[in-house]
This record gives sequence, structure tokens and C-alpha cells, in this order.
Amino acid sequence: MRLNPRGQRGLHLSGIGMAHFLNRRFDDALAVLRVSLEEVPIFTATYRSLAACYAHMGRLEEARSIIKRMASLTPVLLPSTNPIRNPEHGELFLSGLRLAAGEAE
Repeated sequence: MRLNPRGQRGLHLSGIGMAHFLNRRFDDALAVLRVSLEEVPIFTATYRSLAACYAHMGRLEEARSIIKRMASLTPVLLPSTNPIRNPEHGELFLSGLRLAAGEAE
């Protein structure tokens, strides 16, 4: 991002936000993911990360709102395969998504 400060940084921010999320720094993740979503509003991976983040913060209404917004872009709310290699991180991500989607209360 420093090499090209004027370039599109939304995808990079999504990755940074996901890294914060996986390290359970939910407040930091939330701030970065929201900026990423503003810059690239059609990148569904950011919606999934943001929904999982809100869910783990206990902000279920906001998590479900993000899920609804994502549903207008894709019918696939939960990925068919776990995109994260570390099983602990994968479970953190998927459990947040399931909670946001209303599958687990």
C-alpha cells in the first residue's frame, strides 16, 4: 500500500481486517473492514469477515444487517469449504458467520 498510495487499497484492507479478526482484535478489525467495504462494496469476503466480527462482538443486529446486504450480492452466505487453514481460526470465522446468519443462537 505504501508503494502505490493512490491505488485501490480495499482488498488489502480486507486482508488486514481479517488478520485483526483472527487475532481477536475485533475493534481494530471492525474499523479496517468498514473502510474496506466502503472502498470495494462488492467484495463478499469483506462482508463475511465483518458479519463474523460483529457476531463475536455480540452485535447481532449489525451482523445480520451485513448478512442481508451480502445476500443481495450472492446467494452463498456460508462458504462450502473453510477458506482458513488453521482449524482454530477457521472455527472462529465460521462460528461467527453461523451466528450472524442465525444458524446458532
